[in-house]
Amino acid sequence: MKINEDLFQYFLNVGQQVTYHKDDIIYMQEDETTNLYLITRGRVRVYYMDANGKEVTYEILDRGRIIGESSSFLSSPRQTTVTALETVELISCHINDLSPYFLEAPELTITILKYMVENCDYLSKLLRESYTYNRYEKVASFLLETTKSMSVEDLLSGISYTHEELATHVGLNRVTVSKVLKEFEKRGIIIMKYRKIIIKNKEKLEKEINVM
Repeated sequence: MKINEDLFQYFLNVGQQVTYHKDDIIYMQEDETTNLYLITRGRVRVYYMDANGKEVTYEILDRGRIIGESSSFLSSPRQTTVTALETVELISCHINDLSPYFLEAPELTITILKYMVENCDYLSKLLRESYTYNRYEKVASFLLETTKSMSVEDLLSGISYTHEELATHVGLNRVTVSKVLKEFEKRGIIIMKYRKIIIKNKEKLEKEINVM
């Protein structure tokens, strides 16, 4: 789910615009901070790091997505680390500063509540997939999930992920992901271009889940 651009102004009214460059850390796991961020440009990677240094990617987010909302509401340490995958522009604000607009703009309140509920559902989905999906299903599910928030124009131009980025997200190695994508291309499901994956047949991609 993305924040409607009509609501961006509320974040701008109380927040500060900040810019990060590729590989910059926006915030780290266990950080004590209460700001949330609205992405207005670029992509970020959200991941968890265990005690052994292993990284588990939760999501790769782009324009219109919020990060850090749970810590902002609960005033709790960050549960994940977020880094910039490219030049990223964000609006940083505190939930207490945004709250006066909740009565003025019910759409803003409903949107944020829906956003948090969808995030919980998404994490449950990730947990289920990690235990039950094979490599074909994991890649197919990721591609389908990514297309949900894309416009028709963006769909036609393709999903902007390298094989390495996709592999990091689904918890597979790059070689395995490349083999799966080549198999999907062979079957006429996708078209691969440089740093782009174009969904050619969405119905066939949907059938990859629970059929392999």
